[in-house]
Amino acid sequence: MKLQQLVLKIHSRCDLACDHCYVYEHADQSWKGRPTFISEETLGKVARRFADYAEEQKLPSVSVILHGGEPLLVGPVRMRNICAELTRTIAPVTALDLRIHTNGVQLNTRHLNVFKEFGVKVSISLDGDRAANDRHRRDRRRRSSYDRVLRAINLLRTPEYRHLYSGLLCTVDVANDPVAVHDALTSLHPPRIDYLLPHSTWDSPPPGPVDSPTAYADWLLKIFDRWDQQGRTVAVRTFESVLSTLRGGPSLTEAMGLAPSDLAVVETDGTFEQADSLKTAYDGAPATGYDVFQHRFAEFARHPGVRARQLGLAGVSATCRRCPVIESCGGGLYAHRYSSGRGFDNPSVFCSDLRAFVDGVAERITDHALSPAVGDREELSFAQGELNRRLLSRLAYRYAGEPDWDEMWRAFVYLDGAAGATRHVDEILAHPYFHTTLKQCLHDRVTTPGPLAAAVAVAALRAQVDVKLSWDHLSPDLHLPTLGTLTLPEPGRVEVAVTAGRLHVRTEDGTEYTAEDGAGRWRPLHRTTLADGTPLLLDDADPLRDCYPARVTPPLGPGELAEFAERLCTAHELMDEYEPGWRADVNALLATAITPLVAGAGVRLGAHGLGALGVAVDFEPEEFVRELPRTGRLARLAALRETADLNVPGSGAGRLLDEASRELGDATYWKGHEDARAAALGRAGRALEQLAARPGGELTQTGAVLAEELRTEWASHHA
Repeated sequence: MKLQQLVLKIHSRCDLACDHCYVYEHADQSWKGRPTFISEETLGKVARRFADYAEEQKLPSVSVILHGGEPLLVGPVRMRNICAELTRTIAPVTALDLRIHTNGVQLNTRHLNVFKEFGVKVSISLDGDRAANDRHRRDRRRRSSYDRVLRAINLLRTPEYRHLYSGLLCTVDVANDPVAVHDALTSLHPPRIDYLLPHSTWDSPPPGPVDSPTAYADWLLKIFDRWDQQGRTVAVRTFESVLSTLRGGPSLTEAMGLAPSDLAVVETDGTFEQADSLKTAYDGAPATGYDVFQHRFAEFARHPGVRARQLGLAGVSATCRRCPVIESCGGGLYAHRYSSGRGFDNPSVFCSDLRAFVDGVAERITDHALSPAVGDREELSFAQGELNRRLLSRLAYRYAGEPDWDEMWRAFVYLDGAAGATRHVDEILAHPYFHTTLKQCLHDRVTTPGPLAAAVAVAALRAQVDVKLSWDHLSPDLHLPTLGTLTLPEPGRVEVAVTAGRLHVRTEDGTEYTAEDGAGRWRPLHRTTLADGTPLLLDDADPLRDCYPARVTPPLGPGELAEFAERLCTAHELMDEYEPGWRADVNALLATAITPLVAGAGVRLGAHGLGALGVAVDFEPEEFVRELPRTGRLARLAALRETADLNVPGSGAGRLLDEASRELGDATYWKGHEDARAAALGRAGRALEQLAARPGGELTQTGAVLAEELRTEWASHHA
């Protein structure tokens, strides 16, 4: 794992005396022998070493987090020199993301003007309301820090500096009222909140009531309920990480999940250390023996202690590897696993809390009701369309106030309610690459409304409803989903208008184009019709079509498209001959958009909506006939999982459902090859047996119906 984050200690002392601080109050006391602040020589060496590493590893971006002690104690002048040196040395090599974690006590406009100059994002530690914060976060004279921190946050929230406000860090104390803590933090309108468990080990357990083995989980779940009730209006990293991992996504925090660490720490004297949290384990726990004067970042990355935090599942204890929530929990923070008897080969000291918290979130987000989509293809398509509506409304909420997004959303709402237009809106919502576009926008891979606005314009064209939309188009190719691509002279501002049933595109210089324009500017998408009259769209131009586990082709020539279409028609005729009535099967994949893949890629399913299929340009129709039923099963299961809950997330039932379905698909694929077919049926049978033995409640009603369907299918294979 490449190192992409550097925690740089620029001051080793603090102006508060927080009694839960891992730097000063825990086992490692190495701060006492370190320089008070980082020297110019050390700073220059760190910057050069990190820049060299970023260049060697071809890193597209890196983060440097200014830390302490209390980093603001270096003062505004020295702070500016530090930011300037890092920017001067690293920015020419890679994109530099500068951040600072501070208690906020010293923060003033002189600091903020430096941060504004260099784009430094600011996170501030605050443990809740006055009573909660003053429980631990006092200065050395035992005075409250609350008013000083609040003054800093309010200064950061002013219009001039608001863009620098990164979020709030809160250390959990179960003695505090969780809802009062959360309400106090959200009242300050942070972009993000991080709830941090207090650093503890098996030798030094966390404080809490002895009669409550899951006090920390109970505390966090009360906040989760409040957060959910409020509409999740502020990002909470711990909650979003668990929600992500429960649905098969990545971990979003080092404290939970199996994502490998990409973090390096450099102290004020230039020594390399492992994660700061290890200071809570034992004296010298973070030490590596390396420093920036004698060692490079690449050498530090190979240190055994660093590698130990990059092993994923192999790096956790045997107990953790057997746990059903390990993907979400990840064994907890590495430091929290320590005991003097077994080192770090333990579950987290918060093990019971982490399990209860993940299980609690999983249960809260699970809909146990029966979804009609499980037994009806039309209901499944309808559910996908409704999902796309919800995703589009989420985007509209996220970008509310940005004129181009607001214009697109108003046009969609108007069109969706216009007489006779709903059917055409439903058609564009059902286009599998519209689903792809929505997901790409939600993951910030597409930040312009252009692809969605183009889809809305197509729906308006088909419904013959007048609309006008405009946006900054980032490519000379303007793709209109299901229709084709218009090549403009250059990227720039475009206006797309539907008037009297015709579509017009106007560029910044006032030039107007239509889909009928010649001179090679307009390239329509190719369509073909199967023997039963079913239309197939051959989409070799959508800019977001490349979501298959094989490369897509560039746009094909007319002869290549005609040959590809002929192969597809032949393949479907063979399907009708070998498997009469196959379209009525609940798992049948009735493709509506087929994308050509490179030669040798076979028949592939991608990360698109229901109805998309990737097919190699040189596929054999006979192989298509064998592969389509197995691919259709995977497509249906993926669509069901997107639109309904089949099991409580994180439970073993989900994996067994997937395994049984996959093996039954393989059994169908190996029809005529009895040894391979019998082996697949054996694996499916074992998965179904294990599924039946799982605790009640892991499957929802929808999942139970699917499991019974699989058992019936397995029995029919044997019959």
